[in-house]
Amino acid sequence: MYYIVDTDKTFEDASAALEAEVKQLGFGVLHIHDLGKTLRSKGVVFAEECRVFEVCNPGQAARVLAVDMQLNMALPCRISVYTEKGSTRIGLIRPTQMLSALSSDPALNEIAKEVEAKTMQMIDNAR
Repeated sequence: MYYIVDTDKTFEDASAALEAEVKQLGFGVLHIHDLGKTLRSKGVVFAEECRVFEVCNPGQAARVLAVDMQLNMALPCRISVYTEKGSTRIGLIRPTQMLSALSSDPALNEIAKEVEAKTMQMIDNAR
């Protein structure tokens, strides 16, 4: 269900590389949630780093919503850059598996395959 790669890049460098790749491949970054920073600002002891990038391709999103408006709750796609026990990782939940769990409409499978190929390419290129 997950697609996760390790990278030799620092957390900051991997975050910057991912943001550049998202834009390079025709998607936009809607928001970046810095979970590590947020948790620490609330007084929570949290040693790891974690940024969640909300990414979207408007055309693909519109196609998904035209098939099933309820899937707005599964959008946008989220790609995370995070540290875990000294390693920097980049990952996502595979769109094909997530959407197939939410809908059996075959039209969504094709859209999910296209989005999955692009988002995995973003991760691989940012690695």
